[in-house]
Amino acid sequence: MSEKKYTISPEEQTHLFEQISTWIASTPPLLKPDGQKLIATPFHNDYRVSPVSYNGNSRLGFWYQHLCMQHFQSHPDYQLLAEEIQLNHNGRTLGAIDFIVENQLDQTTEHWEVAIKFYLLFEGLWYGPNSKDRLDLKLSHMLEHQLEMSRHDYFVQQYPDLNNIQPKLLMQGRLYTNPFQKQRIPSHCLNHEIETSQINGYWCFWHEFQKIDEALYLLKKGQWLTGRNEHNPQLTEAMVDFVHCQSESGDFWFILPDRWPNN
Repeated sequence: MSEKKYTISPEEQTHLFEQISTWIASTPPLLKPDGQKLIATPFHNDYRVSPVSYNGNSRLGFWYQHLCMQHFQSHPDYQLLAEEIQLNHNGRTLGAIDFIVENQLDQTTEHWEVAIKFYLLFEGLWYGPNSKDRLDLKLSHMLEHQLEMSRHDYFVQQYPDLNNIQPKLLMQGRLYTNPFQKQRIPSHCLNHEIETSQINGYWCFWHEFQKIDEALYLLKKGQWLTGRNEHNPQLTEAMVDFVHCQSESGDFWFILPDRWPNN
């Protein structure tokens, strides 16, 4: 049984959204702020976010963006001007912009891209559970393509009143290392310093699974950030696909097929 088969009821979603919203407001990014595009979360728990139910795509990234939107709507220092702007030309989608907001503290307009990511260290690089995803590739794409969308001619034509836009990237999540292998943990990615506090998960191959000396519990996708509850089933045997778990003591674990990352 894969973690992808577990479903979440509307009541569970509401509770998870409250937990994830708090997590977003209190968790450092994967990469340390650089004083330019890379930022730490500006959200905090001094104002109340009442999560609105969501019936769209069930991928965690869509949930995350939905909750970031609600933070902007509730934050006293921001005004949400636009969200999910699609840029098209001759029937071709050039890309999408997550958020355009006004920072009311300094009266500046900001273009925000947000991402929730999970990366596993293997042979010096950070791979996603889907090994086509990689931190260095994702970061390059976000900085050099996504954040440039608000400077594109088609955006300027569509929104002529929005100018001098400041690009901001918030990338949160977790980084995982394999305790059963000798690994040199990189300090930087593309010359950007990694936030070491977010290297707090573990991963291993299925053939290493029996080396883990405590019980693991399968997580639903919405619990990847918040962790398990008393209803999560225990992982008892190897499976075909990857699984994401939390141990009895609270550690997060990815267990991956032996062929990974060459899936």
